[in-house]
Amino acid sequence: MNDTVNAPDSKAPEAQAPDAASAAPAVAGTAAAAASPEGAQGDAPAGRRPGRRGGRNRRRGTPEGAGGDAAASDASAAAAAPAPAQGGRRTPHPALEQLAQLYPHLFGAQFLPLKRGIFQDLQDAHPGVFERDALKVALGLHTRSTRYLQVVAEGRPRHDLGGQAVEAMAPEHVYHALTEVYRRRKPRDGEDLQAKLRRRIAQAFEASGLDRIGYDALVRSRDEKANAVLDEALAEVAERDAKAEALLRAFEASGSADVAQFADMYGMDVRAAERSLQRGRQLRGAAQARAAEAEAEAAAVDASATADGGHGGDRASGGDAGTPADGSAK
Repeated sequence: MNDTVNAPDSKAPEAQAPDAASAAPAVAGTAAAAASPEGAQGDAPAGRRPGRRGGRNRRRGTPEGAGGDAAASDASAAAAAPAPAQGGRRTPHPALEQLAQLYPHLFGAQFLPLKRGIFQDLQDAHPGVFERDALKVALGLHTRSTRYLQVVAEGRPRHDLGGQAVEAMAPEHVYHALTEVYRRRKPRDGEDLQAKLRRRIAQAFEASGLDRIGYDALVRSRDEKANAVLDEALAEVAERDAKAEALLRAFEASGSADVAQFADMYGMDVRAAERSLQRGRQLRGAAQARAAEAEAEAAAVDASATADGGHGGDRASGGDAGTPADGSAK
């Protein structure tokens, strides 16, 4: 997937993600590209505390919008990266510290997803303040951090430098951020990370407003393990939706307008019954909308075919024996 949000086309040095053998598998490199401004993301938080990073010579390419800087040398990339501190830990990247001071609402104690093209916005807003390569590296580290991926996985919209929401987060970016976050997590005693990931994927799917086929087409990858978790999550949603639709039909057939009384009849929690009924109504409305859309498209096709047929008949009646009556000749 190729939504790089903010940094340039080049990818900043890759951060080393912690192993989580029992957590959900990552979707080969797509989570970082999905959540970040320009597809660069790392494992360290922005500016507040140092994080473990990969080698300084692991840079690959140039971020989106880098233009003539695409051939930046390894030496300049190394110079832009933060220097190791005592004990083998890296100090916060200087550019990230600057960003946290300038935009605490984006890079401070709390993160917000960044709009695509934020790299150029920063250069335009602060000409001469940020060296291009250093800013690329800093944004890469920031958007690869687990903290950043977590806010993307929540489905929050992308924000501009003023902190205003300017763009909805794409469903596939939410999904890939989710899989990466859970891949990095280490389970606590008795914790079932796969079950939690399935629930989160189910919630993201429902929030996307897409049907199963459309959502699957957006998020499915070549990672068989990740796809297996996706299939399980979508199957759970399908089962729950079938129950919601059946409950709605039963509620309507009961002739009762009292959800509490109806829930008591079925031994259900009132709030759970209300949520299920609401989901059933949403599914019905979506199905009706799709049916209406398909009917309108079919009517448009019929009208077009009728118009073409009438036009062709007129031409045929004009004595052009070589012209078919349906007007297909050109």
